[in-house]
Amino acid sequence: MSQDKNTPAPRSTGSDVDAFLNKVAATPAPRPEAGRKGRLLFALDATASRQPTWAQASKLQMEMFSVAAGLGGLEMQVAFYRGFGEFRATQWLTDGDDLLRRMKKVSCIGGHTQIERVLRHALNETRKQKVAALVFVGDCLEENPDTLCHLAGEMGLNGLPAFMFHEGDDRQAQQVFQQVAKLSGGACCRFDANSPKELHDLLSAVAVFAAGGRKALADYGKSSGNRAVLQLTHQMGG
Repeated sequence: MSQDKNTPAPRSTGSDVDAFLNKVAATPAPRPEAGRKGRLLFALDATASRQPTWAQASKLQMEMFSVAAGLGGLEMQVAFYRGFGEFRATQWLTDGDDLLRRMKKVSCIGGHTQIERVLRHALNETRKQKVAALVFVGDCLEENPDTLCHLAGEMGLNGLPAFMFHEGDDRQAQQVFQQVAKLSGGACCRFDANSPKELHDLLSAVAVFAAGGRKALADYGKSSGNRAVLQLTHQMGG
């Protein structure tokens, strides 16, 4: 049924959301084929506002490989958007040096956010071959929140949690990031380049999850003793 464009769309009730989240929680996550490494998709906002933290993010993502190595390692794909509708993704890589060389060539260019494109790409990739998790780092939002939440729900049903790392003080972006994380079965945390140790521990925790699953994440949270990691583990139900 068509709806007058001036009429506000009906909002989901709390019970509707709870029922949907219960459905997501009851959906078994696909497991990677035997002998395959865990896959982690790392997506970055490379618009102009991210320039100050771009180098820090690139360095931290490299350190995730070493953390996950003891759990069987990872295959990682890095995607980014910037400029006028530009969106790129690397091949799936296991060579950290190769990944670093590719990322060093990327610079930030002003443009609008393309988070919807990130989520659609993540869904397409996991339908080809299981992706354990999506990590997204961004600071703002210029898109339809309902569209993003719908895609996040699809991710939840496909067993693909989104770990949304929010930088800055954009409250609307933070709220939507939290919803996307919750609907996908993931978690939302603050990205603070001024606290590199905490950010390193958080990203490492995601790498542990991608390589070893929820139990490995829970064990890592307990052993690290890091408050933020424990909070992330709690959001994941660990």
